[in-house]
Amino acid sequence: MGETLERRILVTGALGQIGMELLEALSSRYGADSIIATDIRDSNKLESSGIKFHKLDVLNKEEIERIIQKFDINEVYHLAALLSASGENNPELCWKINMGGLLNICELSRNYKFRIFAPSSIAVFGSDVIGVANQNSPLNPATIYGITKVSGELLAEYYHATHDVDIRGLRYPGLISWKVMPGGGTTDYAVEIFHAAVSGKRYTCFVDEKTTLPMMYMDDAIRATIELMEAPSENLSVRGGYNLACLSFTAEELFQEIKMIIPEFDCDFEPDHRQRYADSWPDATDGKQAEIDWGFKIHYDLKSMCYTMIQSLRQ
Repeated sequence: MGETLERRILVTGALGQIGMELLEALSSRYGADSIIATDIRDSNKLESSGIKFHKLDVLNKEEIERIIQKFDINEVYHLAALLSASGENNPELCWKINMGGLLNICELSRNYKFRIFAPSSIAVFGSDVIGVANQNSPLNPATIYGITKVSGELLAEYYHATHDVDIRGLRYPGLISWKVMPGGGTTDYAVEIFHAAVSGKRYTCFVDEKTTLPMMYMDDAIRATIELMEAPSENLSVRGGYNLACLSFTAEELFQEIKMIIPEFDCDFEPDHRQRYADSWPDATDGKQAEIDWGFKIHYDLKSMCYTMIQSLRQ
C-alpha cells in the first residue's frame, strides 16, 4: 500500500487507553470519516467525533470480514486484548482473545491485503533479562499476557514471511496518559498516582519504591505507532515488535518528581501480587533498531511528562 493512498482504517479495542487517543490522532491526520472504531463494549463517547462506531467481538471472524468488505478497509489497528494483571486472573480468556483475535485479523489480511498494526509489549521479556532489554534479548515471559505477546510476535513474523502480510508491531512500555484511565495493566500505578496527586489524595502504590520499569508518555507512543505505519515496508527489519527508546525511572523517582510540583502530595508503597509481574520485566529497553529503520526518537522526559500530566489533569 503506497504511503499516499487514501486510508480506510479499522480500529479494534478502540475504547481502551491507547485506542481513544489513537482515534483522536488518526482522525486529525486522515479525517474522521476515514475511521471505523470497534469494541466489544457499547459506546456513545464517539457520537460527536464523526467517527463511525460498531460493536464488535474480535473472535467473530465473519463480523470482522463484513466490516472490512463494507468499508473497503485497507488498514487495521488491532488493539483488542486482555492486559497483564487481568490476564493472570483468567489465562484461558487471555489466550482466546489475544491469540484468537490476532489470528482472525491475519487470516483476513491474506485475502483482503490490508496493512496491520498489532502491538506487542515489554511483557515479552522475563527475569533473565537484567537491566536493559535489547531488540534480540531472550523472550521468556512470566505472565500469560507476555506469552500471548511472544506468540503474537511469532505469528506476525510467520504471516509476513509466508503469506506476505504487511504486519507491524511495537513493544509498548508502560503508557502514561491523562485522557483515559488504563485497564488492568501492571504499570497502571504510573497513571493512578497522577490522578491521586491532582485530587489531593494520598496514594498507595502497588509496587515498591525501587521498582524500575520502561515507561512512555502516551503522545510519544501514538506518534511511534503512526510513524511505524507510515514507514516504507522495505525499511522494516522487524515485524513482530520493535523495542522503543523509553523513560526509565523508579516508582520513588516518579513520586518525588510529582512532589516537586505538588509539595503536599504523599504516597505509600504497599506491593501486591503485581510486584511479581513488574520484577520479571527489564528496567529499560534499547530502541536503536527503531531509530535506524524508521527514525523514531522519544520527545518527553520524566520532568516534561510529569508537568504535562499535572497541568492537563488540572485543566
